[in-house]
Amino acid sequence: MKIIVQKFGGTSVQNEESRQLAFNHLQSSIDQGYKVVVVVSAIGRLGDPYATDTLLELIGAKETRLSLREQDMLLSVGETISTAVFTNMLLEADIKATGFSGAQAGIRTSGEYTAGKISEVDVTRLRETLETVDIVVVAGFQGSAPNGDVTTLGRGGSDTSAAALGVALAAERIDIFTDVDGMYTADPRIVKNARSLPTVSYNEVSNMAYQGAKVIHPRAVEIAMQAKIPLRIRSTYLKGEGTLVTSQTDVSGHFDVKERLVTGIAHVTNLTQLRVKTDYVHTQQEAFAILAEANISLDFINISTNEIVFTVPEQKREHVLALLKEASYEAETTENCAKVSIVGAGIAGVPGVTAKIVSALSRKNIAILQSADSHTTVWILVEETDLIAAVNALHDEFCIENELEEE
Repeated sequence: MKIIVQKFGGTSVQNEESRQLAFNHLQSSIDQGYKVVVVVSAIGRLGDPYATDTLLELIGAKETRLSLREQDMLLSVGETISTAVFTNMLLEADIKATGFSGAQAGIRTSGEYTAGKISEVDVTRLRETLETVDIVVVAGFQGSAPNGDVTTLGRGGSDTSAAALGVALAAERIDIFTDVDGMYTADPRIVKNARSLPTVSYNEVSNMAYQGAKVIHPRAVEIAMQAKIPLRIRSTYLKGEGTLVTSQTDVSGHFDVKERLVTGIAHVTNLTQLRVKTDYVHTQQEAFAILAEANISLDFINISTNEIVFTVPEQKREHVLALLKEASYEAETTENCAKVSIVGAGIAGVPGVTAKIVSALSRKNIAILQSADSHTTVWILVEETDLIAAVNALHDEFCIENELEEE
């Protein structure tokens, strides 16, 4: 039995026209002799009746009095509705199909509400069902806790569901269908010269996703990478094959990863930079401990002898400032910042990368508020008003140059 897993996001199932396009992809797979496990997200986005964010608005969003357990009861409904609607469409087309919840598909979680981690996938029932039907539609983003409660997997959870099922079923590949036709060198909405990447390694796409590229969740990439199952990031609206995500060894058959200095430019917006003064009385360890105890995740951390510098999402700013003030720490803030990431497997050990970054931004009079680097990524912090210019300048400096070299 040949199995593939195909995931369709919210925009791919948001209306009859989109669902028909998704159906066309499924019909093509069936014609090729595949059994298909389809993972669906909730229908549409904020404003659409059954989208996850719309459901949150029903209970007052962040002001809700519901426990996280009760919130998961509500949030899982969006994918359940989508599963029923999508399965009905297939049955009306005389396709042998059935629908499963995440729990019925065998997805077990560690039990954390609204942020569950997949602990086990038992696909016994799923395999048995595929013997008699061509397609099983599975509600993404959800699973069952050890006590039987429904738990959701956090943002991007449907990608994670698809990857986990693909691994458990030993699928030939996992297709992630979305509203773009693959991974790009930058967000094509703000960089007109951004180009699609036909093939990337798991590490490259995972780094891009962690740094802000929203086409796939990095947890899904990591799960697929462990089992070396190929992923494709594809457009529901086009017939192309999109971007193939595979191992670096396989990628080398197409091009030498080490020669591609930079894979792409990613970005994250709505950040606040904090500079916290420290001395012998107010120690750095104590400041970090206070924020850790409050479950505040910090990013872009720089430490010097008398201060620590880091960023937090804008929505966390007031909470962080209150915690620091209560402990008598002085903090300066720079609001409305954006992190721009230059991601590439070939960055490690290459001299002159930082010089190129500084030069490219200097020519556009863009100030660098903070910087850091690793073997595969260089991060810079800029004012959000400079974001588009910064991403375009860096894309021109690195990615256009790479394209000319490949040609």
